[in-house]
Amino acid sequence: MSSTSYNQSVNDDSIQSYPMEESKKDKALMQDDLGHAEIARPVDVVDGDRVDDSKVVDAVWGTIDEGGPNYRSLGWMRASILMMKTQIGLGVLGLPAVLDVLGYVPGVIVILVIATIITWSDLVVGYFKLNHPEVYTAADAAYIMWGPIGRETIGFAYWLLVVAIAGATFLSISVAFNTITEHAACTVVWAVIGAVIVAAFASIQTLGRISWLGWVGLVSICASVITLMIAAGLTDRPSLAPPGAFEIITQVAASPTFVDAINAVNIVVFAYAGTPNFYNIVGEMRQPKHYTKSVIAAQIGVTTLYLIVGCVVYHFVGQYIASPALGSAGFTVKKVCYGLALPGLIVGGLLYAHIAAKYMFVRVLRKSRHLSKNTPIHYMVWFGIIIFTCGIGFIIAEAIPFFGDLLSLIGALLGTLICIQLEAYMWMWDNWRSPNRGTTKWKLLMAMNVILFIIGWFLMVAGTYGAVVTINNSFKSGSVGSAFSCADNSGN
Repeated sequence: MSSTSYNQSVNDDSIQSYPMEESKKDKALMQDDLGHAEIARPVDVVDGDRVDDSKVVDAVWGTIDEGGPNYRSLGWMRASILMMKTQIGLGVLGLPAVLDVLGYVPGVIVILVIATIITWSDLVVGYFKLNHPEVYTAADAAYIMWGPIGRETIGFAYWLLVVAIAGATFLSISVAFNTITEHAACTVVWAVIGAVIVAAFASIQTLGRISWLGWVGLVSICASVITLMIAAGLTDRPSLAPPGAFEIITQVAASPTFVDAINAVNIVVFAYAGTPNFYNIVGEMRQPKHYTKSVIAAQIGVTTLYLIVGCVVYHFVGQYIASPALGSAGFTVKKVCYGLALPGLIVGGLLYAHIAAKYMFVRVLRKSRHLSKNTPIHYMVWFGIIIFTCGIGFIIAEAIPFFGDLLSLIGALLGTLICIQLEAYMWMWDNWRSPNRGTTKWKLLMAMNVILFIIGWFLMVAGTYGAVVTINNSFKSGSVGSAFSCADNSGN
């Protein structure tokens, strides 16, 4: 391995400065944490950050000024909300089923362990970005470590993961529309409508401009799961309970088969698989030094909500959990829950579609003046990539049209690689020649990352096997619909 330490300082030769300008307000020539110089300017505070309205030279976007979109406008609080929304969505709807498979204690332990592992991965993204300002995606990090082959391999996996998650939201949107309208149209039609709505909002160019939608999506999903929890506690009969007498069974510790257990773990990995978005988020923050604060706040909020929703719904519904979970508390409540969740599902889809499109956009126009300028080529490339991205997501959603198995496959095959193994190796690569090498702290952190790297590969191989077996069995048994089917997928 070759590396630079996280404690390294930025090379002064890489800093571009600009003349001081006079102002009645406080002025200072400020250098941010990425080694980018920012022109002296009047100081204002927005979203907890000091705001600079003047020219910025960025290692990814080049010169950012008033002549184009500001790709460095995201404050730490809005960044935290976007982090939460990229995770709270489809994943939380599968967690009650995880507890049903594993039982209370193993299920909670798995959620906490995966949360800890992914939080470390998210922090490593920020550390690596500070040392390598040119990084904007996982593919950029792979290029630094492994060259062009690494960039293309990891870049494709990164892009496919984000697009697949966007596609999963199209599937959930079609379920929502079918539930609300009682299957008033072909399921494929609803998926197309969902893809078009997502594409329209995802085409907004910067994360700063769409960050307010993160609040909308977060409130929407939280309102729907809170309604579900209340309804589950009040209902006398879960929607999937059989006619006549029935008994709700919950277990402290269950005894699942290996395939069932690893699929449950896959869904938890999927629920935390927002790490690909964190590269873009730190890359568009005004002050990346606040990134760690954003991550910690987001992960505490996400994990708390996951545990509450999973445990409460499982307690009241037991083995009669629908997939997605919003359909667990009865037909009328299901319609209400999906109505509340629909904006959140759309926002989740648009964030992932936006991130996937932004990856391709930067790859195509990097080092071109069209990247950060409002030129015709800038717009044609951007909107063309948005349409292409949403089209691929739609195909994925319709090819594997069953919610739980799709989440499991995405989490195992792509989520572990991009959210666990890659970041563990990034830390090892960047710290292999650290001045702190040989110290107790360095040895412990190196050992931890080696262990995480191995755990990630195990989850990837075993999880993909479990997901494929389950999908194959589902198709053989005829218990799921076929690809591109008009059949109702709401379970009504």
